[in-house]
Amino acid sequence: MTATISTTDYLLDQAKRRLTPSFNNFPGMGIVERKLLNTDFPQKPMAEPPPGSDLKPVIGDAGLPILGHMIEMFRGGPDYLLHVYRKYGPLYYADSPALPAVAALGPDAAQAVYSNRNKDFSQQGWVPVIGPFFHRGLMLLDFEEHMFHRRIMQEAFVRTRLVGYQEQVDKVVSQVIANDWVVNDGRFLMYPAMKELTLDIASMVFMGHEPGSDKELVTKVNQAFTTTTRAGNAIIRKPVRPFTWWRGMQARKLLEDYFEERVKERRGKDGSDLLTVLCHTEDEDGNKFSDEDIVNHMIFLMMAAHDTSTSTATTMIYHLAKHPEWQERCREESDRLGDGPADIESLEKLESLDLVMNESIRLVTPVQWAMRQTVRDTELLGYYLPKGTNVIAYPGMNHRLEEFYPDPMKFDPLRFTEPRNEHKQHRYAFSPFGGGAHKCIGMTFGQLEVKTILHRLLRKYRLELPRPDYTTEWDYGGMPVPKDGMHIVLRPLH
Repeated sequence: MTATISTTDYLLDQAKRRLTPSFNNFPGMGIVERKLLNTDFPQKPMAEPPPGSDLKPVIGDAGLPILGHMIEMFRGGPDYLLHVYRKYGPLYYADSPALPAVAALGPDAAQAVYSNRNKDFSQQGWVPVIGPFFHRGLMLLDFEEHMFHRRIMQEAFVRTRLVGYQEQVDKVVSQVIANDWVVNDGRFLMYPAMKELTLDIASMVFMGHEPGSDKELVTKVNQAFTTTTRAGNAIIRKPVRPFTWWRGMQARKLLEDYFEERVKERRGKDGSDLLTVLCHTEDEDGNKFSDEDIVNHMIFLMMAAHDTSTSTATTMIYHLAKHPEWQERCREESDRLGDGPADIESLEKLESLDLVMNESIRLVTPVQWAMRQTVRDTELLGYYLPKGTNVIAYPGMNHRLEEFYPDPMKFDPLRFTEPRNEHKQHRYAFSPFGGGAHKCIGMTFGQLEVKTILHRLLRKYRLELPRPDYTTEWDYGGMPVPKDGMHIVLRPLH
């Protein structure tokens, strides 16, 4: 996909990505969505609590036959969940044929799930969705095994390593936005262009591929990553050719073969890319990753790194184009840095970009939910959850609660400054990177990457909407995606 992709081609690509946008974007779907929101489906308890336990049953419904509540969820995302929260309270059971689960809504529920004090909730909730494609990635490991792997991997994300990664990020960003992006054109689509850029960054930083080198191989590998990410959203969740799930399994095999070869190459060599670092990294007791471990972690990290950064950077650009006063404020800070190296110390001075980033990921949270599964009969906020229950916390919804964020849909980065600090009113009022033992290990790297992209863009271009009344809508079928690809005009400053 190129930076100059047309909206029609983008929509076709999204239709391939998963089936949902094909019906989500049909004319009249808004009317269908509103009707469904006003429909009271027959309710039932998920499971009766043990006698004498004083626990309440979780109540819910099945929604439409086959589809469940997919239409409301994929179109409305956090707004639909806010509707459920206001109507039914913090726990609600969605008896979906694809994935029956309890929605754990509000910051109190998020705190109980993330902190997981009694180890009642396992990461196996992710397995039905992405397990076959990101097998034994860090996010899918539990308890002691997770901590063992995390301790080793943490060594790859210490500040001394980040300094080296950051040099490479800046190199790729500077090259791509100067040479590959189309200027003065309202047809330019920011989302697919950003997705290519973050994949180029991941290829360089994680695998050591210089931009433009090994073009055919890198393209093949990057397409396989895109395919595996899409597969988690498949409607037909069986490996039946030629459907999305089957294509995801084929792509996973290609990635395994690729990384197995790369690990053999890197075991005895020096290098600053993440793959080489993981081949040599050990914890304080001398434990190292096996070849199989590295393959699994690389496949997961590549997915996690580029998708979240794409979403965050794209949303920030949209809001800066929509709010030129904030764009100028951020540009003034970037201009003070100038065109020198965008190292960690320099990026830390871009405080306005931090505020814009926080407000952007509050409004459009890249990872909208956190999936868990109960390992034993337990309770959550006084509700009974039997063993094997899928539980989903929704930080994306919590970020829109007016109890914490007055006028929650207004873009207002000053929420995150003294004396307001609206995000600090509850420990989990703002949790875009998760929480507890599974808090995002690459959080600092991702923030540096996004700030580098925005810094270089603001030094080179003025960001404009194609027309004053332009707005973009989001598809929430997976990680939030702009339905139209997001039109942004890049106006050269010099």
